[in-house]
Amino acid sequence: MDRARWRGSPLDAPAGSAWEQDLPALRPLVDRGAALDATLGIAGQPQSGTGQCCWLTGQDAVRIMGEHFGPHPGPTLQRLLTRHSLPVRLTQAGARVALTNHYAPAFFEAQRRRARLGCFPFSFQAAGLPLNPSGLPLVSASLGLDYRAPWLEQTLSLTDVLTLGTALGRCARDWDLLVLDLWFSDLLGHAGRDPTPGEVTRAARSYLVRVDALLTGLLSSGAEVVLSSDHGNMENLRVKAHTLARVPLAASFTAVSGPGTVVHGGQWLSAWAGLPEADREG
Repeated sequence: MDRARWRGSPLDAPAGSAWEQDLPALRPLVDRGAALDATLGIAGQPQSGTGQCCWLTGQDAVRIMGEHFGPHPGPTLQRLLTRHSLPVRLTQAGARVALTNHYAPAFFEAQRRRARLGCFPFSFQAAGLPLNPSGLPLVSASLGLDYRAPWLEQTLSLTDVLTLGTALGRCARDWDLLVLDLWFSDLLGHAGRDPTPGEVTRAARSYLVRVDALLTGLLSSGAEVVLSSDHGNMENLRVKAHTLARVPLAASFTAVSGPGTVVHGGQWLSAWAGLPEADREG
């Protein structure tokens, strides 16, 4: 099993968005899934900290915090993740789980200066699991694009991304859950403005093509894939901030129906992973 996340449903994308291109693996997967509310009835723009906690715990982190909060989890969200996150609960149940993001040496150096982990790496470390786990093909969140404008191809060709997806999918046969945090879409989304610079649009389109190639490799290997997101952003490059767009919950092995919010989506993930409903916080 493999799970990935990113930003914004194409159903709420404006005309001319990066979604308007041929994405033969990605678009059909998203279209047969659900589009979920990430606002949870609270004013303001959804944020990564509370949004990711909703997915990882199946609990209303926005209600617990009293607001949308992020990007990094503070003490309240860290306690929630330590007690109820999917990696923690699965590990306690004896499952084999791993975060397949590649973290460069500069990331660890920055953490030594000031620890500010996102929800995904924090949850895996809370479960006693390492970052950059050995024996797995690790994936850069940029999928081979440069981290700086104009975000041109640097380290991986499109064929390399496809091959990487295939290798990761084959490894998934020996694991209960592999997770990939595709946060690079957020970086590109925050580069948006009106009018949108051509280099931003080109990078966003290129990134979706790379996600499609990775997904093609995963599916060709027989992996079961779930895709979700914490908030809208890259679907609308006319704005620099997060958006109020709905977010996807899609699965390669079933048409998703029923969940209406990201909290329901987190509960769906826990049930899919075979976990009982957790006690509610707050």
